[in-house]
Amino acid sequence: MSSPLCLPVEEQQNGERIDKFLQESIPGMSRSQAQKWIAQGFVKIGEKQAGKNDKLKSGMSVFVILPESAEDADGEIDWEAVLHPVCEPKPSNIPLDIVYEDEHLLVVNKPKDMVVHPGAGNEEDTLVNALLYHCDGKLATCNGIERQGIVHRIDKDTSGLLVCAKNDETYQGLSQQIQAHTVDRFYETVVYGNVKEEEGTIDLPIGRSAKERKKMAVRNDCRQADGSLIGAKEAVTHYQVIRRYDGFTHLRCKLETGRTHQIRVHMSSTGHPLLGDSLYEKNITEKQSPNKDADIAPVSCLQHPFKRAALHAWRVSFQHPFKDEFISLEAPLPFDFRELVSFFGPGSI
Repeated sequence: MSSPLCLPVEEQQNGERIDKFLQESIPGMSRSQAQKWIAQGFVKIGEKQAGKNDKLKSGMSVFVILPESAEDADGEIDWEAVLHPVCEPKPSNIPLDIVYEDEHLLVVNKPKDMVVHPGAGNEEDTLVNALLYHCDGKLATCNGIERQGIVHRIDKDTSGLLVCAKNDETYQGLSQQIQAHTVDRFYETVVYGNVKEEEGTIDLPIGRSAKERKKMAVRNDCRQADGSLIGAKEAVTHYQVIRRYDGFTHLRCKLETGRTHQIRVHMSSTGHPLLGDSLYEKNITEKQSPNKDADIAPVSCLQHPFKRAALHAWRVSFQHPFKDEFISLEAPLPFDFRELVSFFGPGSI
């Protein structure tokens, strides 16, 4: 294990339980994960080993033993944010494509190349900066100051819909729906190869890659004898074929869970990585040729220079936390995605 991470207890955190404090202080940490770390002896309050029911006082210091390798790390924790915390984000007048808005929440159609929240190397021009300006600083803060308003995330290169909360009550209501799997999130993507089944489900656990820290991976090795997972989380993706091309397939995916890089990891694990996904398409090279069933088209077959992972958050549906209203919204494919599909031609259904 490496040197402990020191987390000072601020005045506004006086009286908080240690597990809640850890959840707030370490991006991506769940309350159950915090309790597990406390039970395993990874957390101290000053010189004393922390207990699961301990309450904190302002001025105290909490020490957390950081995992030495990715294999020890919980898959959802953003260690970059933990080790390199950013300052409180400032409002920035950045145009937003707002699909829905009321006094409680808003749904934004995020463009590609926009980072969702500040982090190391991306402290300005993020979606959070834009939301702070648009909402006059009135956003949910219970998920941390650097993630104000953010209920769920999509990657920088991914375009499409994100639900954002203007207050903590709305955030909690939406988060509970996500945890209960009652928020429907649909994505469109183009993957390498001919996906044979018309529809299917990928049910494989995802955690941090044991070999490459920046990558997530399917981690069946994290399954314990009793069926539980340590170092990974359950992940379920449903998919349906929209159209087939020569060596590529246009899919619609529905998330049952929402793990980091979930669709990218799941599709890559089946041998069908996302077109343009430089992180997970490394097994697709120009030396490969399509087999007789056109399972995989080599990179050289694609003359269209698509410069990001072909993934778009197309539809989101949820129950409004404070209104008797079920909201279902769609964002049309952005220009670069439409151009890609047009390049392929009509294809086949």
